[in-house]
Amino acid sequence: MSLNHVRPWRDIYRRKSRQIMVGDVPVGGDAPIAVQTMTNTLTTDVAATVAQVQAAAEAGADIVRVSVPDEASSKALYEIVRESPVPIVADIHFHYRRGIEAAEAGAACLRINPGNIGDEKRVKEVIKAARDHNCSIRIGVNAGSLEKHLLEKYGEPCPEAMVESGLEHIRILEDNDFHEFKISVKASDVFLSAAAYQGIAEATDAPIHLGITEAGGLVSGTIKSAIGLGNLLWMGIGDTIRVSLSADPVEEVKVGFEILKSLGLRHRGVNIISCPSCARQGFDVIKTVEVLERRLEHIKTPMSLSIIGCVVNGPGEALMTDVGFTGGGAGSGMVYLAGKASHKMSNEKMIDHIVEEVEKKAAELDAVQAAAE
Repeated sequence: MSLNHVRPWRDIYRRKSRQIMVGDVPVGGDAPIAVQTMTNTLTTDVAATVAQVQAAAEAGADIVRVSVPDEASSKALYEIVRESPVPIVADIHFHYRRGIEAAEAGAACLRINPGNIGDEKRVKEVIKAARDHNCSIRIGVNAGSLEKHLLEKYGEPCPEAMVESGLEHIRILEDNDFHEFKISVKASDVFLSAAAYQGIAEATDAPIHLGITEAGGLVSGTIKSAIGLGNLLWMGIGDTIRVSLSADPVEEVKVGFEILKSLGLRHRGVNIISCPSCARQGFDVIKTVEVLERRLEHIKTPMSLSIIGCVVNGPGEALMTDVGFTGGGAGSGMVYLAGKASHKMSNEKMIDHIVEEVEKKAAELDAVQAAAE
């Protein structure tokens, strides 16, 4: 945000991890935290899958995962990879051959689950394919599919079992001199996930992919993910994130960015600060924000916009945003630019005017950024 000042009490000190590459996207180290999602189309429907990948990329996704459950999907993956604007992660379960085929098809990363990919010999074959085709690997530990010997040892899925699973698989990769990997230890339970992630973060310097698996629908899943991922990110843990929602993948990307934006870890698009509205509002705040969110989706430039219904908090919030509008009386309100009161505008024309001001400010910020580069 252009008006965001440095405040020590807002600093998040990220855990130090080594950096790997997922295609052309750096993951770990000092790279920005990457936002991922996953397609939910049939992979064999190349047109539908590519369209979903492109929509996710347009929403800001850095990486997209695609399920590869059978040989036909492996063949389709070849075409999907070549049409995708972002690196593709191949999601592999049960059949190690799918991992080999996905690497050959050009996947940037293979997601394998140590609980169901097969014995160590088969994992070694997948590692060889990944190395031969310049492909990274994500070790995807999941509380719902832990190895049998760990369930027998611990009696149930628990943080210790998940960390041990992850470390066992890390050992296999490292014993084969393969270090281009990241790791996740997901569960649908927020407490279990958080504890497992804290444990794995202390045990390895590998990049960490965060997620609360099977989080739920758009509202409930967003809340669960915001609590789980938000707390881990606040502790400095996490190099990529995926918000798992029973919803359109684009919604996952939006929620992921909102979580990162709320912690100052990524900045993309317009951050709207708005009040919940009350009897003091000088215009319909809820409807206005709904329309503005839709009309400003095309703005990728990081900037802030305050939409406040009355003068109780409106002027104060506008001091800290690039563009602001505060409701007043007699059917009009005050427009703020760069934190200063600029001019009055009627409620009737306010939405179009705010869109124009935001677009103008975005162009200015883009020009400044271009000049700096």
